[in-house]
Amino acid sequence: MKQIHLFIPLFFLLLTGACRQQEQTSETTASNTTSDTTATPPPAPDWAKNATIYEVNTRQFSAEGNFKAVEAQLPRLKELGVDIIWLMPIFPISQKNKKGTLGSPYAVADYKAVNPAYGTMTEFKDFVKRAHALGLHVILDWVPNHTGWDHVWTKQHPDWYTRVNGKLTAPVDPKTGKPTDWTDVVDLNYDNPDMRQGMIDAMQFWLREADIDGFRCDVAGFVPNDFWAELRPELDKIKTVFMLAEWEDEPDQFKSCFNMNYGWSMHTMLKAIAQGARTADKLDSLRLVSQKRFPDWYYQMFFTQNHDENTWNGTLNESFGPAADACFVLCSTLEGMPLVYNGMESNLNKRLAFFEKDSIAWGNYDKTDFYKALLTLKHRNTALWNGRAGGKLNKVSTDHDRQVYAFYRQRDSDRVVVIVNLSNQPLDFQLNGTDYEGMYTDVFMHEPVTLKPDMAMSLKPWEYRVLTN
Repeated sequence: MKQIHLFIPLFFLLLTGACRQQEQTSETTASNTTSDTTATPPPAPDWAKNATIYEVNTRQFSAEGNFKAVEAQLPRLKELGVDIIWLMPIFPISQKNKKGTLGSPYAVADYKAVNPAYGTMTEFKDFVKRAHALGLHVILDWVPNHTGWDHVWTKQHPDWYTRVNGKLTAPVDPKTGKPTDWTDVVDLNYDNPDMRQGMIDAMQFWLREADIDGFRCDVAGFVPNDFWAELRPELDKIKTVFMLAEWEDEPDQFKSCFNMNYGWSMHTMLKAIAQGARTADKLDSLRLVSQKRFPDWYYQMFFTQNHDENTWNGTLNESFGPAADACFVLCSTLEGMPLVYNGMESNLNKRLAFFEKDSIAWGNYDKTDFYKALLTLKHRNTALWNGRAGGKLNKVSTDHDRQVYAFYRQRDSDRVVVIVNLSNQPLDFQLNGTDYEGMYTDVFMHEPVTLKPDMAMSLKPWEYRVLTN
């Protein structure tokens, strides 16, 4: 029977309202943890070194809600500066105990089939081929911890599931040790080696049959880390994959399997700064914690929206208000990979329903130039590349460090300077030091800018400057 291992995640999603406790815990962890610089990172495809990522909710992406409608937009996404297309789960949805009219994509009924509402397997394969022809890469949202109640395994392999008092059970939240409220899914038993092999086989299926490029793994911390170590070489036998963990609280996942994990704590901190609950200088202590906890090759996915945030916690405007663009500038230029959630380039201003049909109203794509400027910069300037391929962040101090966050990143001869007013007040301030001096181009205004030692600057509330040489 599956053993439930309890631990307290350091930066769990539900800590959004507890930033002060988060900072205190982070500082303690930083003082007692040192990143491992001797271990070997998992393999990574070469294209990941400067990649950006875009999440697609196939059901809501279009009125049609199918693969063909997403495929039609791939050239536009390529032009936007996207590299990785992350598709929310595309599998048939379990009907037993489903939520709402259509059910959750995360209640999978068959790991080796596609949801007929989205199209056929042939149409999905055509989607992947078209993406590859454009130089894009496709990763599937994989749900390894649990299945829907009528997944084919529940009849074929009932011993592959966790049972409590002889009955199937919902997953247990490792933070509380209590069952989750995910009543539409049942927990898989990772103590069963046959189940593990079945999971590996199912994931290999998509590499062989559809030539996908990797996986985003749902609640990756609910699954034992030794499974990820077992899985990774089996996937790489077919092709070198890109692996994203929806988790932040298990540093060893970077050694066992994953190339990138969720930057939940950065999201929480940026939201707190946008809402006036934290100040800009707190970003430094948070970055220090991550550097202490994770191996030196790590990088995280940084975001202001994703499907969970948008549906359950608020739209971009609800969560970040006028600070939204400034916070995404940081997501794009700090030491991580930026995520664009579908619709953001068209000012998505509603919470998309999770269990019902609720199409994005695309409008005129009036944020395209903003996102394109940042995603294109990441491609071209090696200072912003991911992990060891990019440049380390060097803080530029000011006389308003509680409101202004300024830094530069440099790799070889490439340099990017970022200066952001993270407050709702106009500021006159001075950049201290000299390391940043030089001639640059403003990536948004396309104007030359000269930075001089100890120079004075002014920024409006939430205004930013992104400069490249």
